[in-house]
Amino acid sequence: VFRVFDSLNWVENMRVAMDAVLEANKVCEGTVCYTGDILDPNRAKYDLKYYVARGQELKAAGAHILGLKDMAGLLKPAAAKQLIKALKQEVGLPIHFHTHDTSGAAAATIMAASDAGVDAVDAAMDAFSGGTSQPCLGSIVEALRHTDRDTGLDMAAIRSISNYWEAVRGQYAAFESGIPAPASEVYLHEMPGGQFTNLKAQARSLGLEERWHEVAQAYADANQMFGDIVKVTPSSKVVGDMALMMVAQGLSRKQVEDPNIDVAFPDSVVDMLKGNLGQPHGGWPEGISKKVLKGEPASTTRPGAGMAPVDLEAVRAKLQAELEGFRIDDEDLNGYLMYPKVFLDYMGRHKAYGPVRSLPTRTFFYGMAPGEEITAEIDAGKQLEIRLQAVGETTDDGEVKVFFELNGQPRVIKVPNRAIKAKVAAKPKAVEGNPGHIGAPMPGSIASVAVVAGQKVNAGDLLLTIEAMKMETGIHADRAAVVKALHVHAGTQIDAKDLLVELE
Repeated sequence: VFRVFDSLNWVENMRVAMDAVLEANKVCEGTVCYTGDILDPNRAKYDLKYYVARGQELKAAGAHILGLKDMAGLLKPAAAKQLIKALKQEVGLPIHFHTHDTSGAAAATIMAASDAGVDAVDAAMDAFSGGTSQPCLGSIVEALRHTDRDTGLDMAAIRSISNYWEAVRGQYAAFESGIPAPASEVYLHEMPGGQFTNLKAQARSLGLEERWHEVAQAYADANQMFGDIVKVTPSSKVVGDMALMMVAQGLSRKQVEDPNIDVAFPDSVVDMLKGNLGQPHGGWPEGISKKVLKGEPASTTRPGAGMAPVDLEAVRAKLQAELEGFRIDDEDLNGYLMYPKVFLDYMGRHKAYGPVRSLPTRTFFYGMAPGEEITAEIDAGKQLEIRLQAVGETTDDGEVKVFFELNGQPRVIKVPNRAIKAKVAAKPKAVEGNPGHIGAPMPGSIASVAVVAGQKVNAGDLLLTIEAMKMETGIHADRAAVVKALHVHAGTQIDAKDLLVELE
């Protein structure tokens, strides 16, 4: 079963994938993403007619099943009854409903969808359910027991499987989202469940964790600024990038939309308004498009239509040569084609540290204690017995000796002690009000530098790009000038307001 969806519910953008599923004789689940509230007269953009129309388009495109993807958990029980009933009557395909339990109300919505005749629903194993995940499988099975929609699932088996995953989840405790209770705030910001935890991590890295409720409000404001769009990967990331930038720079929606206030928009925002994600229902708002694109043309055609064909085997051979003979299987090749920078970063770490994924989970995340012994299988039938003996004192240069046994043979290596903070001279800060100083709008790292000292630049020219938690923001010249000095280079770690460039 292949669930095919588009981040803006633009069926034209889904046809290539849907056609490929159909040609492979697999089950095609054409999917419409749910946003807004069909019961709210003030959200008429996404009313019952809108969803029925999308469902009919997907059926015409060849879908075997209609997926209803409620990625933020916004569909309320009363709305689910109306929507499922209308889709069953007007579209006529089996309906597969997917939701998230961020608000704590998802189980009630599933019950309502069940009453309305939904054909399949998604739930999570008990130990991994609730919060931004799916609602609890065991509870739904019990709620439907002895009714005409009894699932027939074995509760003893469910509990047994859940007990296993409960122990696994304990090993990932450091990565929990920190959501102790249901959050009705989701009806304000409408973040997808899969993004909610990621955006919290991004906010933490930018020093904005304690201002989370401001981030949530900025997310809602950014969504309305873009015309109230469907928010799911990757459109949701664009809204999140914009929200973080607004909070980090202290910008209100009114200031962002004001044509007289210069704003350095994240690259993802520029890319989306150029049309590179596709077209939203009703188009992009003219005012914000004009400000972001600065006169650049926007495309209204399917983004993939203009892509050059790729010779897969030629790319594989080139990649293998670049990685010095590392065997590139199909999974590696797909990863590189979709996310070239992330894949190469991963392979760089793999080359530096070896097959660390062979380590037991707890060791990978938390390290070993002196006297502890583990087994790691690095190849089929090739096992390493590793015993940590002792860890020495940290030297003046920040390194520490590690004493261990490898298959019974004593070994010692020196590694950096990352618990000791390096003493680095503080970087100069941009002076507020000095037109020649260009400061960092947020903490992160310099992804690329596009100019050199002494170079003439014009208004709008790209100076450099900042990356923060996979959010890239281009810094452009606001006037014609000469670059007096560069204070950073590619890879430099920066904090907010650090001086990046001086102009004459």
